Amino acid sequence: MRDSLSLAQARRVALTAQGFLDPRHVTPTMRTFNRTLDRTGVLQVDSVNVLQRAHYVPLFSRMGPYDVDLLRRAAERRPRRIVEYWAHVQAFMPVELWPVMRHRMEHYRAQRGKWLTADDDPAFEADVLAEVQRRGECTAREIDDGAPRARENWGWNWSAARKMLDYLYMSGQVAIARRNGQFEVVYAPLERVLPPEVLAKPTPSEEDALLELVRRAARSHGVASAQCLGDYYRIGAKRAAPAIARLVEEGELLPVTVEGWHRPAYLHREARIPRAVNARAVLSPFDPVVWERARTEALFDFHYRIEIYVPADKRRHGYYVLPFLLGDRIVGRVDLKADRPERRLLVKAAYAEPGAPPETAEELAAELRVLADWLGLDDITVEARGDLAGVLSSELRR
Repeated sequence: MRDSLSLAQARRVALTAQGFLDPRHVTPTMRTFNRTLDRTGVLQVDSVNVLQRAHYVPLFSRMGPYDVDLLRRAAERRPRRIVEYWAHVQAFMPVELWPVMRHRMEHYRAQRGKWLTADDDPAFEADVLAEVQRRGECTAREIDDGAPRARENWGWNWSAARKMLDYLYMSGQVAIARRNGQFEVVYAPLERVLPPEVLAKPTPSEEDALLELVRRAARSHGVASAQCLGDYYRIGAKRAAPAIARLVEEGELLPVTVEGWHRPAYLHREARIPRAVNARAVLSPFDPVVWERARTEALFDFHYRIEIYVPADKRRHGYYVLPFLLGDRIVGRVDLKADRPERRLLVKAAYAEPGAPPETAEELAAELRVLADWLGLDDITVEARGDLAGVLSSELRR
């Protein structure tokens, strides 16, 4: 039985678990999508659209250029394969996880969600729920009077209807059917979104629900600390501990030491340890590979922070910075923007990591060409910021 991993082995295990050893298909199909989702488990949703919506990019990183209608079909057409819920944060998750999340939904119901108090009029809750049932599908804007909102503290001053709909969604009383063209949430009754066999499934005990989430996190990680396993579905290391102990006892998780890690680690018994991972991908800021920053640093020696909310003059690397994965290492980072009116991919900045191999710029240029083509952009423009910008620009001209 293996009881230790080198750091390079741990990286390869982690990347393989996330699907970076899977061959890219010439034309990705729904089968390819299902395989990729099985690796990541969830796809984080975020409203920032400076390059492409967050949930589309991890699929591209693993599958290569694909028809984004695959995701829409999986999320919006029967038989639905995925549904939005607070699985990591806001994320698409497999529909079969809905019963597993019911304990989380009950918690939000007991806490009255993020926006409500015990003093709120219970009749309003019933009225909004009835209105969703009556309409079949609706946005918050369609229910309330469309009153303007004030921009405060990086967020919207939500209307009463929007707050109530969010509470009904978080507590599992309505579901998200889709997003409209403005990326607004379209709510619907549960039976219009979830397959009847999913709704009919019994609710597992909280112990079994946590066990299932930790098991899935372990498969998606390959090798992980307790903190990693607790973070993946946002249950926390303390609540994950009994599930980890049970999986160790049953032999599904194998305790291991990882070179350079100061925390105990666990290797999933089905994890592969390949001799090499020849990946080449830009990673979304919301990719599972870089979700947990301490894990990212421990695996890749890569310090990474999202700077979207940092004032422009204080940003170190840029607004929407994507790590560049080459082989089994993160070797650079690029600040990207899709200039859709001009049909250009803008490289606002490009940086190499210490020890990046000589072929970094060449490989990054090739991957950016693939990305631009997938996004329907004709040209790539590199701005003169970052130590990789000049050579990257030269490679793209070639």
